[in-house]
Amino acid sequence: MNRLDLDGKRVIVTGAAAGLGLAVAKRLAASGARLVLWDRDESALERAAIETGGYAEMFVVDVSDPAAISAAVKQTLSCLGGIDVLVNNAGISGSNAATWEYPVEEWQRVLDINLTGTFLCARAVIPHMLANSYGRIVNVASIAGKEGNPKAPAYSASKAGIIALTKSLGKELAQSGVLVNCVTPGAVRTAIFDQMSEEHVQFMLSKIPMGRFGQVDEIAALVTWLCTEECSFSTGAVFDLSGGRATY
Repeated sequence: MNRLDLDGKRVIVTGAAAGLGLAVAKRLAASGARLVLWDRDESALERAAIETGGYAEMFVVDVSDPAAISAAVKQTLSCLGGIDVLVNNAGISGSNAATWEYPVEEWQRVLDINLTGTFLCARAVIPHMLANSYGRIVNVASIAGKEGNPKAPAYSASKAGIIALTKSLGKELAQSGVLVNCVTPGAVRTAIFDQMSEEHVQFMLSKIPMGRFGQVDEIAALVTWLCTEECSFSTGAVFDLSGGRATY
């Protein structure tokens, strides 16, 4: 594992208690970052803080709640003294059903967490980055946001929204020192698979030319690089990690 240079950088990772978020947090900690972990699962957060080697603070946050985000930003600033990097990773897969049968309340829940949560976190953090003329934001989208997965309309739409939001923010902030990019992983086996039907899991596997699911550490490696100063001329960009599924 290459040690990327994030010495002293003050970083928030949302959805950091497990899966990809935890893998990213661990890689960031190994690269010298000062971490604050956000998640709504307090017990899992406590385990995650231990797994990052004791280099992280943690706050229980529901990213779909503006008031909770505002409070967490204040706590983070008090703890770190500033915010250099935001990794917007918090998300859910939602139910699997055809669009015309998809429950309205489930659609709203997935959009609230995945897309609105990403917007709210970025909206709360960006003014503090602008004050320092420096920042890195990495949004975790999905290949589903580019191709659309059948029987996953809310998830696919929310991830497509994250891609578009990334592009808008990237253009708005292009000359500010704050860079905004997103990653679009193909299927990566994490606990989020527990929310999906086996039929849907097998469908996703069938779309990957490499014939396997991605590993969280593979995604974390790219996310971490996008958080560094070395990433200096990419903004509003979409980085695929799909095992060959994405060919455009």
